[in-house]
Amino acid sequence: MSVDADYWERWIARLLAVLAADAEAQLTWAGEHGVKSGPVADDVGFVLHLAEGMAERETLAPEALRDLRTIGRLLDEADVLGRAGLWAESLTAEPAWNEVRTLARRILVAREGDWRRPLPHRVPPQDIYD
Repeated sequence: MSVDADYWERWIARLLAVLAADAEAQLTWAGEHGVKSGPVADDVGFVLHLAEGMAERETLAPEALRDLRTIGRLLDEADVLGRAGLWAESLTAEPAWNEVRTLARRILVAREGDWRRPLPHRVPPQDIYD
């Protein structure tokens, strides 16, 4: 497996699966794992960094990179990184998540033909989210 394919599967596709999921599935997943808003925004920043490198190597479509940058901008504008609290609370209070969901779905459809993916079962230990 190429490094770019590994980045896609290990990091980008998993995060996009969570971001693209229906709101109800996101709320359930976020609640089960106690995920906080700030680390979700951190993950977007990390994935954007990986995506930039993939785009430079022409293994990620320019449209996908543009959409990932827009997701990052939306979260910056909503100051998601600066918010304390659970992601489940942010999902219901912050309208930017609806647009993030749409963009994540578009990236997955363009790359894989469908946006529906299983949500990741493993998350880092809770102390990483605190």
